[in-house]
Amino acid sequence: MKIALIGYGKMGKAIEAIAVAKGHEIVARIDKDNQDLLNKEILQNANVAIEFTGPETAYNNILKCFEANVPVICGSTGWLEKMPEVTALCLEKHQAFLYASNFSIGVNIFFELNKRLAELMAPQSQYNVTMEEIHHTQKRDAPSGTAISLAEQVLEKVTRKQNWVNDETTAPTELAIISKRIDPAPGTHIINYTSPIDDITITHTAHSREGFASGAVVAAEWIQGKKGVFSMKDVLSL
Repeated sequence: MKIALIGYGKMGKAIEAIAVAKGHEIVARIDKDNQDLLNKEILQNANVAIEFTGPETAYNNILKCFEANVPVICGSTGWLEKMPEVTALCLEKHQAFLYASNFSIGVNIFFELNKRLAELMAPQSQYNVTMEEIHHTQKRDAPSGTAISLAEQVLEKVTRKQNWVNDETTAPTELAIISKRIDPAPGTHIINYTSPIDDITITHTAHSREGFASGAVVAAEWIQGKKGVFSMKDVLSL
């Protein structure tokens, strides 16, 4: 498989190492210093593009991949207000697009555990639910995309909470997400249900970027020959 890497920071380099070890070829390494390589001619050398940049650039990068008729795996967060437009364009142009706030296989299993626990806790109004996420200091968005995904899953089931806030709160209808930036933390997400009697806590802690990078390569392998909009739930049959 020939891969174009869009975003060649720490995550891009981790993806490259795993992809090459699995026998894949990196045909383009595109970063902020060589944006001129993000063009149709270069992208068409690839079987798939893996996009890990940031909220300011992700949307346009995805559109460039669509124009080049190249499937795109996207792990950038902070741009999701444009997801409906990307979804519509992908389907209209018969392209292949897969987005995940987190590509780690463990995190995606954690998502399913979070949904099930929220479903069980929904009728237990004596419990207050809060969240915490910890990342390295270079993480630009807060809360993390993974934390937002987890919060939305909780809000869907625990209807006494109406919205999340990225701060401590005493409002009973608000779900607090506390964001901490501490080096060299790759990523920890904690969901805590607290009552006067006891606590129930679930935690996912990443030990390195390898889990995220490995999942992105698995997604790139999976999307070959497909058309449409997908997620890691599709990849992992969750």
